[in-house]
Amino acid sequence: MTPSPHWAAVRAALQDAADRFADLIDPPAGPGPDSGTRTDGTWTVGETAAHVAAIAWMDVGLLDPSSPPPPVPGFDTWLATSNVEGVHAFNETVLAAMPGRDLAVLAADLRERVKTMDALADGRDPAETVGWIGGARLPICGLFAHMVNELLLHGHDVARALGRPWTVPPRDASYFFEDFIVGLARNGVGALLDGGGPPREDPVVVEFRSAHTTPVTFVLRRGELSVEKPGRTPDVRLRFDPAAFTMMMFGRMSKPRALLTGRIRVGGRRPWLLPVFLRTVRVP
Repeated sequence: MTPSPHWAAVRAALQDAADRFADLIDPPAGPGPDSGTRTDGTWTVGETAAHVAAIAWMDVGLLDPSSPPPPVPGFDTWLATSNVEGVHAFNETVLAAMPGRDLAVLAADLRERVKTMDALADGRDPAETVGWIGGARLPICGLFAHMVNELLLHGHDVARALGRPWTVPPRDASYFFEDFIVGLARNGVGALLDGGGPPREDPVVVEFRSAHTTPVTFVLRRGELSVEKPGRTPDVRLRFDPAAFTMMMFGRMSKPRALLTGRIRVGGRRPWLLPVFLRTVRVP
C-alpha cells in the first residue's frame, strides 16, 4: 500500500523530530549536555530523555503487541483504566522503572524505536486504531502525531535549559490536533476525559480553524465529545496557529500571550463557553 501524502508527511515529521531530539541530547560533534541539568524545575535532561524514549517503547508495543513490553509494573491495567489526571503519576512510575539516564544510550534507543515504529506502519491503514489510555481508540496516524508532539514539546524544554535553538514547525505541530485530538474524538475517547467537571445538558459547540488543518467542529454534550464538519452555528470560533495551540495547551505558553500575539483568536456568539469546553477536552 502506498501511503497517502498526509500519512507520509506525519511519518516523516516523526523521523525528523526524533533525529533532532537525539542530536540535541547526544550531539554528533562536540561534548554532550549534562544529563542532570534541570529543564523545568521538575525533570532533568536525562529524565526528560528517558520519558520520551519510554513513550516510543510503549508505542512500539501498541503497534506490535507481541514485542517485549517496557518493564513498567501494571502498564496494561493503567492503560485500560486511567484518564488524563492519571498521566502525571504514571510518568513518575515509568521513570522509576527505567532508571537509565545515559544520554547517548537514550538517543540511540529513541532512534531505534522510532525506526521500528515506522517499519511497523508499512502497509497499514493510518485509520487503523489501537487501544489507548482509558479504553480510548486512537488511529495509528494519531499515535505517530502524539509522538511527534512529545518530541517537539520536550525538545523545546531541553533546548531552553541548554540555551540551544529549537523550532516547533506549525505544520508538524498541526498533526497533534488533526490526527490525535480529532482522531480520538472520531473513534471514541473511552474514560480518557472523565473527571472534567459536571456534564452540561446543553451542548457546547466549538469550531476550530487553522491554515494547517481541516476545519472541524467539536460538540460536547453530557460529557460526551463528538466531531463533525462545520455547518451549525458554533458557540465558539477558534482560529489558531498549531505550534502556539500545543504550547499553550501543555503550559509552555500562557493563554494571555497566545491571545495577545494573535496566534490564538477566539470569537463566536458565546466565547465564554470555551473554558467550559477545555475543562473536559484537556491534556495532562
